[in-house]
Amino acid sequence: MVHILGNHNSVFNQYIAEIRDEIIQKDSLRFRRNIERMGEIMSYELSKSFTYEMREVITSLGIANVSLIKEQPVIASILRAGLPLHQGVLNYFDRAENAFISAYRKHHKNGTFDIQLEYLASPDLNDKVLILCDPMLATGSSIVLTYKALLLRGKPRHTHIVTLIASAEGLAYARKNLPENVTIWCGAVDEELTAKSYIVPGLGDAGDLAYGKKM
Repeated sequence: MVHILGNHNSVFNQYIAEIRDEIIQKDSLRFRRNIERMGEIMSYELSKSFTYEMREVITSLGIANVSLIKEQPVIASILRAGLPLHQGVLNYFDRAENAFISAYRKHHKNGTFDIQLEYLASPDLNDKVLILCDPMLATGSSIVLTYKALLLRGKPRHTHIVTLIASAEGLAYARKNLPENVTIWCGAVDEELTAKSYIVPGLGDAGDLAYGKKM
């Protein structure tokens, strides 16, 4: 199942516009904060799919019955671009466990590249709800390889992938190569993917815009 939040009129689209805007992008603090806010909104939306149970809360005047999330998820992010998005999700699921994995494109002289995974820190994922954050879903290869790597830490009961901008090609690849118990939450879908696998119009390199250019 795929949910595209940008298809509906809401303030969420303001943040999509701002992370795309090349003028606003020059302010890295604002860029990171906008991504964080988008993570918060997407967390609110996907929380509606969780399992809830009634609990009693004792107030100074009595007892209130409140429907609360039955179990906290595990939030996983791909370093480094996923960090602001991770923080936005963590702001709402502040009791969640956390996982981190590094993934990068290793480019070859012929113009091709491979996805390299080098670091994985994760709690047990068996029968947990997993939220996997990556701001850009270009070819879809990174998110599929990351998901498979996380399975080394256990099989989640359900996985929610949170991404801000996806290419139509990457989204199709992810849907084809991920199991049925995966839901994708996306801000916007762009039709074009360049020969170098960059999303157009996209927004550029999210990691560089958030934290500065790398060597």
